[in-house]
Amino acid sequence: MSQLSAELLPLTRDPVAIRGRALSLRRHVLRMAEIVGQGYVGQGLGIADVLAVVYFAELRTRPADPGWSDRDRFLLSIGHYGIGLYAALAEAGIIPLAELDTYGADGSRLEMSAPETTPGVEITGGSLGHGLTQAVGMALGLRLQGRDARVFNLLSDGECQEGSTWESALAASHYGLDRLTAIVDCNNQQADGPPARVMGIEPVADKWAAFGWHTQRVDGHDIPALLAAFAAARTTPGRPHAIVVDTLMGRGVRAFEEREKNHFIRVDADDWALARDQLEASS
Repeated sequence: MSQLSAELLPLTRDPVAIRGRALSLRRHVLRMAEIVGQGYVGQGLGIADVLAVVYFAELRTRPADPGWSDRDRFLLSIGHYGIGLYAALAEAGIIPLAELDTYGADGSRLEMSAPETTPGVEITGGSLGHGLTQAVGMALGLRLQGRDARVFNLLSDGECQEGSTWESALAASHYGLDRLTAIVDCNNQQADGPPARVMGIEPVADKWAAFGWHTQRVDGHDIPALLAAFAAARTTPGRPHAIVVDTLMGRGVRAFEEREKNHFIRVDADDWALARDQLEASS
């Protein structure tokens, strides 16, 4: 194995450094979305702070060797958040930064819904309710192999409407999978409207706790609070961990934050400059 492939991604728990990473992720998201003129940009902007903490404060990985057997696994259940994941993979050096310009193009590895054929993408997401099931299986497999790798699964508030999610939650608790962390993104939006109108899930944190998970709920844009939540998960043995994060779709771009429907955003060519200006002004 080369020296390059043996190098771990450097981690930091400095909130200022993590905040800088999150801003870079948001810039990458806007760059990708502008090229195609549309996309799941609201999700990418909204989850950037969480991804910055996961990738640059928590995840043990080798950028040059994304298939390293002892790596921590990050599973994206919500495949259409791929725009945010690609930003993190490029920022971490797992995929080339220049490849972001191919987002959503024919033949690109960066499809709008992230496929596992892309380096650094562990599962093909999109059919909601499958991510936690696979995360439980991976965590059990790693335990049987005697590996101490952790498994992180990002899922959505709407995904908590799926029965398979709760079957998996029961299994994870039953087996005491304390190397597993579910990150539940509550952005109060899904394709058909707010979850409270489609099928209410609150109080969602209480539900995870009732299923036997060590559960915390934090502001998904508060970097110190996120760092503290992941630290608590690392140091609480015996149970799987649920970190419920409240996020705002389109975070950092006021024009996107204020849209009534921002699950999928189409923007006129002249408006991308305004979006970039608003992002920089908010940083």
